[in-house]
Amino acid sequence: MPAVDPHTPTQTARHIESTERHSAHNYAPLPVVVSRASGAWVEDVDGHRYLDMLSAYSALNFGHGHPEIVDTFVEQAKRLSLTSRAFHNDQFAPFCETITRFCGMDRVLPMNTGAEAVETAIKTARKWGYKVKGVADGKAEIIVCDGNFHGRTVTIVSFSDDDQYRDGFGPFTPGFKLVPYGDLAAFEAAITPNTVGFLVEPIQGEGGIVVPPEGYLKGCRDLCTKHRVLFMADEIQTGLGRTGRKFACDHEGVKPDVLILGKALGGGMMPVSAVLASDEVMGVFRPGDHGSTFGGNPLACAVASKALEILERDRLPERAARFGERFMDKLRGLTGGYVREVRGRGLLIGIALTPEAGPAKAWCKQLLHEGMLCKDTVESVMRIAPPLVIEEMDLDWAFERIARTLRGKRP
Repeated sequence: MPAVDPHTPTQTARHIESTERHSAHNYAPLPVVVSRASGAWVEDVDGHRYLDMLSAYSALNFGHGHPEIVDTFVEQAKRLSLTSRAFHNDQFAPFCETITRFCGMDRVLPMNTGAEAVETAIKTARKWGYKVKGVADGKAEIIVCDGNFHGRTVTIVSFSDDDQYRDGFGPFTPGFKLVPYGDLAAFEAAITPNTVGFLVEPIQGEGGIVVPPEGYLKGCRDLCTKHRVLFMADEIQTGLGRTGRKFACDHEGVKPDVLILGKALGGGMMPVSAVLASDEVMGVFRPGDHGSTFGGNPLACAVASKALEILERDRLPERAARFGERFMDKLRGLTGGYVREVRGRGLLIGIALTPEAGPAKAWCKQLLHEGMLCKDTVESVMRIAPPLVIEEMDLDWAFERIARTLRGKRP
């Protein structure tokens, strides 16, 4: 498929020109304008088809337009979309029962976006530290990891080590300590009596699909228990089947004290996020402490409940494990040349390129012209994360194009 010539008056070019003129330049998307989609395939405004190997950063685990989720969305939207939490609605209790059972937790606090959920988890840990653990007021500390990505609010970028996320946004929120990801000794050395939580991604997504050493999560869990620190797992990207288990923490048999979910929880239809914890931890909240006008709205609750039902019924985590293992085995055959390493779990995969390969974004643009959508991260890694409902024949189709591209001339 030929590249889009910016001087050709295609619909794609017109949309991109208008976007550049009227929107803030806080994103640098690939030059494709998607207009419709189904399953793992999308179509642009000029009629070109592409295989979606990004899944909206894992928000589309169920694929585009899953019929049952769409039906649930439409039927609920016709009946009742929003009440705020000033009143009860008939979808809230069933959702709370469904998600707490699914996650093996006592209570849930629903929000909308992943960043909101992380902020909620931070507030939860701090309040628990003051009200339950007995940390002196204003002294609570949360330990986080180098290379983390938990969102882009001011508080969250306060503990990022990415200069761009912080540039121009200070002053920053105190109360966080950074330690090297995967370094158990460094984590233990950072714990003090004021430590209330350890916030960690079981696999770092934006950090480059970084899988920690075997036993790291279990070791951190044991240290949290020993020192009475909340183990807070950000499973916004890794959760809900993406890595071949319900949650990435399940690979080491780790149960967090605080579980943070988002992205795929909304079934690819709308933003839905949640923080789950025990009675002791979630019990620190009283009416007025925290809230959200849209958090727990009936439309979100109905969609999320249906998404969780499909995830279990259709055994999507097992599908991700099976397809992901085969796909990564094939990708590892490309190691050498421009490919330094292939890593990941399930259908969350990173193709780490050599310095000689140049920027990963150039290769993603090359694949766009082959009819495949993926995205770079940390400049040198191509992120591969297709919908969990993708067919194996489509993965074979994608591999052929990845192999042909990466064995070809540097873009």
